[in-house]
Amino acid sequence: MKSLPDAAALLEQTLLARRDLLGDVRPNVSREALQRFTSVRTAPQAAAPATAPGRNADTLAAIQEEVRTCRLCEHLAASRTQTVFGVGNPQADLMFVGEAPGADEDRLGEPFVGRAGELLTKIIQAMGLSRDDVYIANVLKCRPDMPKGAPGNRPPTPQEMERCLPYLRRQIALIRPRVLVALGKTAMVGLVGADEPMGAMRGRWFSFEGIPLLPTYHPSYLLRNGAPAEKRKVWEDMLLVMEKLGLTISEKQRGFFRSAA
Repeated sequence: MKSLPDAAALLEQTLLARRDLLGDVRPNVSREALQRFTSVRTAPQAAAPATAPGRNADTLAAIQEEVRTCRLCEHLAASRTQTVFGVGNPQADLMFVGEAPGADEDRLGEPFVGRAGELLTKIIQAMGLSRDDVYIANVLKCRPDMPKGAPGNRPPTPQEMERCLPYLRRQIALIRPRVLVALGKTAMVGLVGADEPMGAMRGRWFSFEGIPLLPTYHPSYLLRNGAPAEKRKVWEDMLLVMEKLGLTISEKQRGFFRSAA
């Protein structure tokens, strides 16, 4: 639609043309009226509220601060170096969820940074993605405490995960991934209470609050049992994830570890 000044100019041209056709007959609209018409200003329309850049990241940062000072599990708060919240794209379509931080994660404050994390990164890259494309978190935000001087890590208890799960729920609600991948049986216990052997769960779709959830072996399992046939099982699960997300899958990707199946 034309603006009011354009419409006024068109009206004036029409009136002048009418005068030319009818002789010296003057139009009933004065020039002063036309000037008043052209001076009318429309009220400015209110701008639509813009979504602030990084809104999800800012909100996640606020939750992260809550986690940083959490003492719901006093024994974990006393033994941790720091909490481990999550890392990655706050608007990711794909989110990986592990069970709990280990010693490396407790030291650095980032999930999956040890040997298992390196393997997870390679799996993500084999899917044609990077760690910056996905989001990675754990059910538990603190490293489970260990006897002083004891090596290794212990799995979190169901009670510890239950106390911490509301933080993860809020993370997932903000990120709104299209697919969740649970890394290991303990993560499945924490997410949906599924206490079946991983061999019976993997390759089957579950649901977490309406989001498709696929369990697969934890990368640390592949470090302990690196048989090509086991790697193929995990890769078949990732192919299911890629298909669910509508990612392009090359024949080369489909063939990874196929000879070992």
